Amino acid sequence: MMFITFEGIDGCGKSTQAKLLEERLRAAFPANTIVFVRDPGNTGISESIRALILDNKHTAMTARTELLLYSAARAQLVDTVIAPALQSGAIVVSDRFTDSTVAYQSFGRGLPLEDIRRANAVATGGIMPHLTFFLDVPLAHAKERCASKNADRLENAGDEFFERVIAGYQQFAAQEVERVKRLDATLAVEVLHEQIWSLVSSAFVVMLGQR
Repeated sequence: MMFITFEGIDGCGKSTQAKLLEERLRAAFPANTIVFVRDPGNTGISESIRALILDNKHTAMTARTELLLYSAARAQLVDTVIAPALQSGAIVVSDRFTDSTVAYQSFGRGLPLEDIRRANAVATGGIMPHLTFFLDVPLAHAKERCASKNADRLENAGDEFFERVIAGYQQFAAQEVERVKRLDATLAVEVLHEQIWSLVSSAFVVMLGQR
């Protein structure tokens, strides 16, 4: 049983790397023991909340409303997918989780960190990733990758917002080096994937040794 998450701003390549890891895990383990999710998402309720949060017509949405909507979507995902999967012994790979809320809603939006922590604790029931990959990329590089994409409400938040988000990720990655692995997201896709696979393999060895 292991819970692995991928973090970073849009354009860092986290979704690509998360899927590559999922595929490699499915090749190495029984397919029914691998669960892939995106946060927010994966359940009807969570996907509906995701669409609401990201809709460009909701420009009047406040930071606190945004936080609570993300928390509601996460609670549904945890209760109905992530927690049951982990309890069954599965390996769960998630495209984003609570670290996104810390980076975006606290560092980005300016909400008190303690409020974020309380909201995350309620939404997750105390479940935390065993291993997190923070794909660090300069904002200019990420914007180039996303140039052809129609930006959603969050992606339209502006450069200053995303610089704060990146700084937030970098700060807690430095504080939680055992769990959070900061990787250079400008590397070639396959090079980065091999780094991730090596770290995941090492984590499995450590977990098995603790049993």
